[in-house]
Amino acid sequence: MSLLKRIEQGQARTGDQSPPPKVGGSSSSAGPSEQGGSSLSALQSRRVSAPTTTPQAGTYFDLKTRVQNKLLSELDPSMDITKTDEVRRAIMELFEQILNEENIVLSRPERQRLFEQISAEILGFGPLQPLLEDESITEIMVNGPKNIYVERKGKLVRVPVTFEGNDHVLRVIDRIVAPLGRRIDESSPYVDARLPDGSRVNAVIPPISLVGPILTIRKFSKTPITIEQMVGYGSITPEAVEFMKACVISRLNIVISGGTGSGKTTLLNVLSGFIPSDERILTIENAAELQLRQEHVVTLESRPANIEGRGEITIRQLVVNALRMRPDRIVVGEIRDEAALDMLQAMNTGHDGSMTTTHSNSPRDTLSRLETMTLMAGMDLPVRAIREQVSSAVHLICHQERMRDGTRKVTYITEVSGMEGDIITTTDLFIFEQTGVENGKIVGRLRPTGLRPKFMDKIESAGIHLPPSIFGVGSNRRY
Repeated sequence: MSLLKRIEQGQARTGDQSPPPKVGGSSSSAGPSEQGGSSLSALQSRRVSAPTTTPQAGTYFDLKTRVQNKLLSELDPSMDITKTDEVRRAIMELFEQILNEENIVLSRPERQRLFEQISAEILGFGPLQPLLEDESITEIMVNGPKNIYVERKGKLVRVPVTFEGNDHVLRVIDRIVAPLGRRIDESSPYVDARLPDGSRVNAVIPPISLVGPILTIRKFSKTPITIEQMVGYGSITPEAVEFMKACVISRLNIVISGGTGSGKTTLLNVLSGFIPSDERILTIENAAELQLRQEHVVTLESRPANIEGRGEITIRQLVVNALRMRPDRIVVGEIRDEAALDMLQAMNTGHDGSMTTTHSNSPRDTLSRLETMTLMAGMDLPVRAIREQVSSAVHLICHQERMRDGTRKVTYITEVSGMEGDIITTTDLFIFEQTGVENGKIVGRLRPTGLRPKFMDKIESAGIHLPPSIFGVGSNRRY
C-alpha cells in the first residue's frame, strides 16, 4: 500500500485532519502577482509550520508541509513568479528530486495530486485554486478554515474543501492583497482587493470576525458576458437593449441600481460596450474590475491609508481629479458616500454620458440614496438644491434585482423627468411583470409601459430613430 493511502487511512481512524481536497490536473496555474519582477523571496520568508501530528508515520499535511518547505528553500529566490510556466517546470524538477532523495513512494495519481496542491500554494491560492478555475462558480465564500461555500446558478452550496487552519487562510489573503500594495492586520482588519483577472475580493479577519478569517470572492468570467447572453438568460429584452443602447450613444447620464449581487457591475460593463470607440473614457473604482473593451480607457483606483493613517485617495478625490483629465465619459464603479455630490457636479458640468452604480431597493429609493449621500458631503445644502441637482444630472435609472430563483433581471427602466414643487418626478418606461413560477423558475418579461421619455429629442438629435413599437405604442408620441 502506498504511503499516501496509509496516511489518509490513518487520518480516517484517528480523525487528525480532514482529507485534502482533490485538485484538478490543470496544466497551468494563474500567478497572483501583477508587478513585474516579483520574486519568490517573499514566499520563502513565509514558510508553513508543520501541524502537530500523532505518533504515526505522519499526516498528509505534515508530508505536504515538509516537501513544500524544502521546495521553497531550494528554489531560486530571484525567479520571476509571473513567468508561470518557467517556475512550474522548476518546481516539478525539484519536486521529483526531493521525493527521490527522501525515498517517498507515491503512485502516479498521488504524486500528481501532491504536486498540484504544492504548486497551487506557491503559484496560486492554495485550496481555492480549483474553485477559481471552475467556471460554473460565480462566488466563493470562506467562513473560517473549515466552512467554504460557493454560488452556482444563484444558489449557495457547501463544498468539501478546507484549509489547514486560520494561518493558512491568512497566508492566502496576504497573497492576494500584497501585490496591490494593500494590507490587512489588527489595526485594519478588513480590505477590498481584486485578483489579477479582475475578480472582486473582500477579506475580514479577527478581531472583527469571530469565526476566523473571512474571504469573499466575486468571480468575473474569463470571457465577459455579452448583451446577447443577457437576453438569452431573460435578464433583459431586445427592445430594452435597443433603447438602452440609444441612451448610451446619445450621452444620457445613467445610474444602475440594485441590491448586492444583483448584477449591477455586469450590466455596467455591458452598457459601457455601447460607448463609441473614439471617446476618452475614465473609470474610477475602489478595486478595478470593469472590463471595458474600448481602446482609449484610463483606469483610476482609490487607495486606502497606509499604516501611519496617511496617503488615502478616495473616490471623491478621483472624481474631482478626473475633471482635469479631459474625459468624454466618466464611469464610476460604485457611489456609496459623499462622492455622490462630485459625481452629480460632473454630470451637470458638461460630462454627459456618465454612468455609475449604487445600492438601492427601487428607482425611487435610488433618488433618496443619492440625496442622502450628497448630504454626507457636509456642505449644508438645502434639500431642494440637492434634488434639483439630481433631477437635472440623472436622466435614467436602470434597476436590477436578484430574484428568488437566483436569476438576475432588469426590473425597472425609469426616466427622471424633472421637478414638481419639491418632489423629483419619475416615469417608468419598462417594468418587469411576473406571470408565474415554473419548475422553481420565475416566469415574466420586462414590458414597456406605453410611455415615451421626455429626452427623446436628445436621442433623435444623435441620429437615432427608435420605432414606437419599442415603447409599446403606435406612431403617436406620448409624454
